[in-house]
Amino acid sequence: MATVQLGTAVTYLKGVGPHRAEALRRLNIVTAGDLLYHLPHRYVDASTVSPIVSLEPGMEVTVLGTVISKGVIPTRKGLRIFQAVIRDDSGMIEASWPGQPFLDRTIRKEDVLLLTGPVRFFHGRQLVPREYANLGNDGGARSGTAGGRVLAVYPATEGLSVKVLRGLIESHLDSLLGLVREYLPPALLARAALPPLPDALRMVHRPPTIADAMRGRARLAFEELLFVQILQRRARELARQRRRGITFVNRRELTTALRAALPFALTAAQVQATREIVSDMCSDRRMHRLLQGDVGSGKTIVALFAALVAVENGYQAAIMAPTELLAEQHARTIERLLAPLAMQPVLLTGSMPARERKVASDKLRSGAPLIAIGTHALVQQATVFGKLGLAAIDEQHRFGVEQRAALGAKGGGDAADVLLLSATPIPRSLALTLYGDLDLSVLDERPPGRWPVKTAMRPESARARVLEFVDREIERGRQAYIVYPVIDESEKTDLRAATTMFAELAAGPFAHRRAALLHGRLDAGERDDIMRRFRDRELDLLVATTVIEVGIDVANASVMLIEHPERFGLSQLHQLRGRVGRGAEASYCILLGDVSPDVAERLRIFVETDDGFAIARADLRWRGMGDLFGERQSGMPTFRVADPLRDEQLNLLAADVAQELLAADPELARGENAGMRKALSERYSRALELFRVG
Repeated sequence: MATVQLGTAVTYLKGVGPHRAEALRRLNIVTAGDLLYHLPHRYVDASTVSPIVSLEPGMEVTVLGTVISKGVIPTRKGLRIFQAVIRDDSGMIEASWPGQPFLDRTIRKEDVLLLTGPVRFFHGRQLVPREYANLGNDGGARSGTAGGRVLAVYPATEGLSVKVLRGLIESHLDSLLGLVREYLPPALLARAALPPLPDALRMVHRPPTIADAMRGRARLAFEELLFVQILQRRARELARQRRRGITFVNRRELTTALRAALPFALTAAQVQATREIVSDMCSDRRMHRLLQGDVGSGKTIVALFAALVAVENGYQAAIMAPTELLAEQHARTIERLLAPLAMQPVLLTGSMPARERKVASDKLRSGAPLIAIGTHALVQQATVFGKLGLAAIDEQHRFGVEQRAALGAKGGGDAADVLLLSATPIPRSLALTLYGDLDLSVLDERPPGRWPVKTAMRPESARARVLEFVDREIERGRQAYIVYPVIDESEKTDLRAATTMFAELAAGPFAHRRAALLHGRLDAGERDDIMRRFRDRELDLLVATTVIEVGIDVANASVMLIEHPERFGLSQLHQLRGRVGRGAEASYCILLGDVSPDVAERLRIFVETDDGFAIARADLRWRGMGDLFGERQSGMPTFRVADPLRDEQLNLLAADVAQELLAADPELARGENAGMRKALSERYSRALELFRVG
């Protein structure tokens, strides 16, 4: 038989036949290298294992022992119970699995079991395992714990137990480790204080202590984070080189005039973000920057300063919004801010009368310096910019990549600088990974004068009082939103739905108020009409779904009532709360409904803070990244070991190391980086484009 290599199919490994190879494939283990990188998902330290002699009814324990007898016992009610007697060095206990007689086929005498569960009294002490791992008839596993040995527990699958997996990995580990070569430079490993790759893999599979296992895992996680940072930074640099940008000059004419005319002071975060953006615009490389800020952090004013830099250099600037309402709102806000400068923005939307649209289009085509604000109408083929210098795209995740690229490409002979705006707060360390191919500016301060929204949870029993409170706010001349998670009722859930509740509320507690229903199945024109009526105070109450999540400023709206809050992510709740609190008076966000203790704990985070970045961090912990970022997540590399949020410090270090590495050796052509370049090309097809690797 040929010598085993990391690329050898697992079928050719000793102890693996066709049947077992198929089970391994379900775990994405196809090669010998995959087996080596099949990492434990849990460890059990001897210090956490309780001696059997010490067990008492009522305790929740983990024990490690050998099966000395076993069998299936029928009960008079027809239930079949699998029972096994487990022994360690201190004594014996009976373990019982009601309704699981099939375990008799997989658990054998002399197998070593790791059991976790409660101890109860039933004809003596009895352990009822909630989970267990069969470590095989490995006498060393049991005796080894006496010396402090840590046991690795692997993800398994049907037809392939932890016992078999552990045996396979253990029997091949030494030979496979002998094939592993470190490819990160020694100086880099020393800076990160991490072990070489072979040592890290040994620590992960055979850790003397939990701390060693975590140190080994950190080495593998750091590598993944570093490689992603390298790829994204390299991609950004090549994109800049391929398309040189406009070299603007910071003339400080219009920008200084605007700052002097503002009726408020900029926050330190706004000043810093503006500096970063202007610095980018004044370089000879094309700007590709993400400005992310919390609800109400003042992104529009920063984008306006950037637009004025383009205008005072004789260029045009475009600000694209996802809806006509939002475009109109930006136009009104910017028109008001530019009035002291005797400037007026040009608005272009799809529903404008043909004559008005032609006037606007002619202005854009002329190349005269101006600020254009609009919807996707700005990127349509008929729209031509004579001299576009800056494309700012609001709520950038609502546009496809093609639409964003189309606007950026409308600059005629020059490549327009691109500024993307996002109101979804993402912890900086994660944003570095998600948006590593963009430069990043963050607004993490609220401008002065914005009142925090008072937030509270109320039980179902308080429904009548809550609705009375909403009505009192309307009586005071304010407006309110009531939000539901679904449009229609369904037999599959007992959720209140927007359509049903609108009928009930409009005929009952709010019969004397002007109310409307808003949801995603209405056509865009009808949705915009309802929101305009709400904005213009022709409506008192809006019963809606999350279609209002990214809406317009209605300064007079003071109450956001959300039913079934357990059905929303924390970041989504935060976006909804951002619809109120935009005026000078106190505003309220009320979560209504009975929730489980776990959900109440999660919602308490939302109630106690209005920091969108802290909320996003909590949301990630509770829900995972995929839920928070939706489709944007699909472009993110899959991490096998790393978690950019949990490994935040490692991620920040990886970002710094990647930046320094590429500054010194952009193509990773130096001898000490050759191994890393080869590893990148083997693992990521994208690396072949970014590095000239044969």
